[in-house]
Amino acid sequence: MKEIIISPSILSADFMELEKEITAVKNAGVKWIHIDVMDGHFVPNISIGVPVVKSVRKKTDMFLDTHLMIENPEKYIEPFAKAGADLITFHLEASENYGTENLISLVKSFGKKVGISIKPKTKPEELFPYLDKIDLVLVMTVEPGFGGQEFMHDCAMKIPSIKEHSPEDLIIQVDGGINNLTAKVCTSLGANSLVAGSYIYGSDDYEKAILSLK
Repeated sequence: MKEIIISPSILSADFMELEKEITAVKNAGVKWIHIDVMDGHFVPNISIGVPVVKSVRKKTDMFLDTHLMIENPEKYIEPFAKAGADLITFHLEASENYGTENLISLVKSFGKKVGISIKPKTKPEELFPYLDKIDLVLVMTVEPGFGGQEFMHDCAMKIPSIKEHSPEDLIIQVDGGINNLTAKVCTSLGANSLVAGSYIYGSDDYEKAILSLK
């Protein structure tokens, strides 16, 4: 079995100590960090933008797993790619205007890995036409927009269906309410990447918290 990719969400980190917080999870054994980008329209919150990604890129060689929870993602893919994102995930629900396949091609045109995320109410079948064209699927197990929400078990039940229709090398990532218990639920269903924010950054021992997710 392949190792589970843990991607700590810096949304829950101390922004006054961001470099230190990123280095701390790297030292605790992870290679990815998750960057939640919110625009206050697609989701009811505003978070990190291009300047933060650019600054983070200068300070770390970690894999920047960048999740765009924004409307009209086609306008921002180039800036985030040039800022140093390694993987850019957009929402299926935000891809109608530009076209999902066009967005996939746009991300790839900058030499980046591409992911598609779905909100809790979106059916997994809507992803099936794109699974062989992308690197990652992100299943949201909370409503996107805020950290610290409770895990939605019914959303995790999308994982086996996605896995059944996916190429073997597709990364199936889960984000929302991930802790030592819900992590086991997700991985037992077929997920191979977990995003955790408050569970890791709210703990007294980052390494112990990260190990408990694997």
